[in-house]
Amino acid sequence: MNTSHQRPVVLCLSGHDPSGGAGLQADIEALMAQGCHAAPTVTALTVQNSIDVSNFRVLDDAWVKAQAHAVLADIAISGVKLGMLGSADMVQTILDILQPLQVPIVCDPVLRAGGGGALGRDEVGYAIRERLLPIAAIATPNLPEARILAELPDGSPEQCAEKLRPYCQNLLITGGHGDEKLVHNRLYLRDGTSKTFTCERLPGHYHGSGCTLASALAGRLALGEDVLTAAENALAYTWKTLRDADRPGAGQYFPRRLPLDFCA
Repeated sequence: MNTSHQRPVVLCLSGHDPSGGAGLQADIEALMAQGCHAAPTVTALTVQNSIDVSNFRVLDDAWVKAQAHAVLADIAISGVKLGMLGSADMVQTILDILQPLQVPIVCDPVLRAGGGGALGRDEVGYAIRERLLPIAAIATPNLPEARILAELPDGSPEQCAEKLRPYCQNLLITGGHGDEKLVHNRLYLRDGTSKTFTCERLPGHYHGSGCTLASALAGRLALGEDVLTAAENALAYTWKTLRDADRPGAGQYFPRRLPLDFCA
C-alpha cells in the first residue's frame, strides 16, 4: 500500500566494488538502515575482492554528469555522500555537479582500499582537499587518508586536524587503523571544539567500514540531525555492523549493514 511518507533521498557518488563489501553497495545498505533511499551514481569501476584492489577505471565526465543530472531533474535530494573518485578530473566533475545544491554533503576521501591498494594518486587527495572539503558539511578520513590530505606522513590526528581545519566545516578522523585497545574517533567541529568517541576495538580487518560510516552519517544528516548527533549515531551503527560482520571470502570481514530479519 502506498503512503504519503517520503524517505529522504541521498545522492551517492562513488565507485562500484564487485565484491559488494564497499563502494555503492555499502552506501545503499547503510542508507536503507537509516531509513533513507540511496540514489547511486557510479564514478569508477574497480577490480577488487575481500583481499585487495588490483585495478580501477574512472568513468568519463559526461557519463557521470548524465547519471547525476537524470536523478536531480526528477528527485528532490536531502543529502550527498561522496566516496571513491579516482582522479583529479573526477573531483572537478563532482564539484560541477554539487555547486548548485544546498544540502549537506559528506565527503569520504577514499584514497586507499581496505587491503592497502591505491584508489587514485595522491594528487586526488590534494584536489579533494582544495575543492571538495570546503563545500562539504563534514569529511570522514581515516588517519592514513588524513595524513595524505594534510601532507603529514607521520602526523598525529591532532596535527592532521590542525592542518585540515581551514579547509573543512567539520572533520571526523577515524581511528580504526591503530592498534590501541580502544578505537578513538575524533570529531573536530567548525566552532573550534572537538569530541572524541571511543569504542571497543574488534578483532579482524574490515572491508567497507569507511563507506558504511560516511553513508550512515549522510543519512542521519539528511534526516535533519545536527553534526554532533549524526556522528554519534553513525559511529554507533557502524560499530554494530562490524560486531556482526561475516567473512564471505579469504580476506577481510564485511560489515553486516542490514539485520538478518530485514525482509521478514
